[in-house]
Amino acid sequence: MHFSQSLTFAAQFLRNKKNTMATITRENIGLLNDKLTVKLSKEDYYGNFEKNLKQYAKTANIPGFRKGMVPVGMVKKMYGQGVFQDEVLKTVEAEMNKYLNTEKLDIFAQPIPLENEGSKLDMNNPGDVDFAFEVGLKPEFSVDATQIKVTKYNVIVTDAMVNEEVERMQTRNGNMTEPETASSEDHVLNVTFTELDAEGNMVEGGINKANSLLVKYFAPTFRAQLIGKKVDDVVDVHLASAFEDKEREVVLADLGLNKDEAGSADKTFKMTITKIGFVEKSALDATFFATVYPNNEITTEEDFRAAVKAEIETHFAQQTRNQIHDQIYHHLIDHTKMEFPENFLKRWLQVGGEKPKTAEEAEADYPTFLDQLKWTLISSKLIIDNKIEVLPDDIRDFAKMQLFSYMGGQLGALGDNQQWVDDYANRMMQDKKFVEDSYHRISADKLFTNLEGQVAATDEAITMEAFAEKLHHHHH
Repeated sequence: MHFSQSLTFAAQFLRNKKNTMATITRENIGLLNDKLTVKLSKEDYYGNFEKNLKQYAKTANIPGFRKGMVPVGMVKKMYGQGVFQDEVLKTVEAEMNKYLNTEKLDIFAQPIPLENEGSKLDMNNPGDVDFAFEVGLKPEFSVDATQIKVTKYNVIVTDAMVNEEVERMQTRNGNMTEPETASSEDHVLNVTFTELDAEGNMVEGGINKANSLLVKYFAPTFRAQLIGKKVDDVVDVHLASAFEDKEREVVLADLGLNKDEAGSADKTFKMTITKIGFVEKSALDATFFATVYPNNEITTEEDFRAAVKAEIETHFAQQTRNQIHDQIYHHLIDHTKMEFPENFLKRWLQVGGEKPKTAEEAEADYPTFLDQLKWTLISSKLIIDNKIEVLPDDIRDFAKMQLFSYMGGQLGALGDNQQWVDDYANRMMQDKKFVEDSYHRISADKLFTNLEGQVAATDEAITMEAFAEKLHHHHH
């Protein structure tokens, strides 16, 4: 053979070899929905199949044969079909991954196999095989945070709010006493309710329940009967007349009765007083100030009230931030235009989870799933665009803050002995779930803080009640 002939032969050989390599064709079958078909020839997988069989023969434990001495033919007969199918599917998967990487296809989840030739695979008739998959492509979209308009609600902290909080603190730090008689609306009555019938006799097997109620929980017209009562005194209580609507609902629930059931509020009980209690509120003095704010060195009532007001303002400032984040979230979800491969995603909902779903279940779950998916795409893009990073130290600090909150912020008493706090944080860093959850929470918080600085905010003063109504509609 001449040199030039050998070159021609080599070129022909390479050309034939190229024609037998795996190929992938791509075809559009819907909005952001493509079909990818992997075509394999025998040469793409058969060599590895034979190699795997030989490897199997070396390690197979078959009675009557020494390890490593099992004939390949026997191994092929016994296990060949399984090894053959594995090798073909492994080759398909490798080719598909290579294609997705090379073409840089940004797809949702995983390709879904369509009707394929997998069931027809036969090691005795190896040849060309086609495997078809359906993929859903992620949409392109743009986000401009500077176009988002939000309202920054500034809650007006009134003197009444400060007074209420001061009283709550005085009560919480007060002393419980046991007066002989119930003489104030603020007295606490420990009581036992025993169910009576229409004639005023105890109902056999009826309700018998202990409870604890402030005198002022009873209806104003009924309270007069309680003033002057002592331990072991008994009062008949007709639920409908002894309590007003809101309090009656709570008492009915405590007694195990259904408020919507006819006649439940018409029941009468014998109420026996077992104990009378009264909280003597703490005096507004230096000892009390030091108990509530140990690090502030407060000496006057005026300074104490100022500290309480500042604390309430700090609380609402955080609530306001959360509410701004909520406005940003809803604006992005509602106003970012995006198209989706709906049919693919519904099919993926059916087959892609841990447990298969019916077409009806997927249809019902789709709207919620789509909102979550939309937010995942938007937030991922914004995190990249705004170069948001979560560092190991951020997660470690988050673990420490979580520990502080568990301990009610009482870690100042430790002084410089913070070693066990560091040990706790390091231990949490080994917990994969904690690290993942923390990462998502920190990156979301950093993202919203970043966006807060970009959006156009308008200040608006608001009452606590009106603000609470806004928070009631907080969804995300």
